[in-house]
Amino acid sequence: MKVLMLNGSPRKGGNTALALAEMEKVFAQEGIEVETVQVGQEAVRGCIACGSCAKTGKCVFDDVVNVIAGKFAACDGLVVASPVYYASANGTLVSLLDRLFYSCPCDKTMKVGAAVAVARRGGLSATFDQLNKYFTISGMPVASSQYWNSVHGRLPGEAAQDAEGLQTMRTLARNMAFLMKSIALGKEKFGLPETEPRQSTNFVH
Repeated sequence: MKVLMLNGSPRKGGNTALALAEMEKVFAQEGIEVETVQVGQEAVRGCIACGSCAKTGKCVFDDVVNVIAGKFAACDGLVVASPVYYASANGTLVSLLDRLFYSCPCDKTMKVGAAVAVARRGGLSATFDQLNKYFTISGMPVASSQYWNSVHGRLPGEAAQDAEGLQTMRTLARNMAFLMKSIALGKEKFGLPETEPRQSTNFVH
């Protein structure tokens, strides 16, 4: 099994990386392969709603989003982690996720998703909610922990002092591993849930 982790921080080795590293230890113990991609310093423009991806199966802007799309298609679980600036996720990460989830044609159903937010103090819950919306619009089960998936820290390495936050990360990884393995067994025995033809409505007449 494989987990893809997206680090939305522009700082290598920062507090967001520290939170993800705590999860990675558990995944290794569970025999789950991990690939981490740091996207916070990538030059990622936002979606322009051109609709090209519906025809070609990839985003019209051929950058890191299309590279990650292949990794997303191959993974069993996705962890998205962001530092918190103005009470929300890093703008670069949001632009990447908007385009990734819209343009990637892979079946996202039953891939397990987990959001992680890292901040000095405030905005963690808002960021956590913001990131979870990508999973819940895509048929992806959301992994939970013993607390909301957040870690506190401002200066580099400061998150290492947040014992509760790090424990939350470890619990999250264990729960995510269990959920992925359980879904794999469920697929073998029961298959995926039945899907209906998509109904799209609006309120303009």
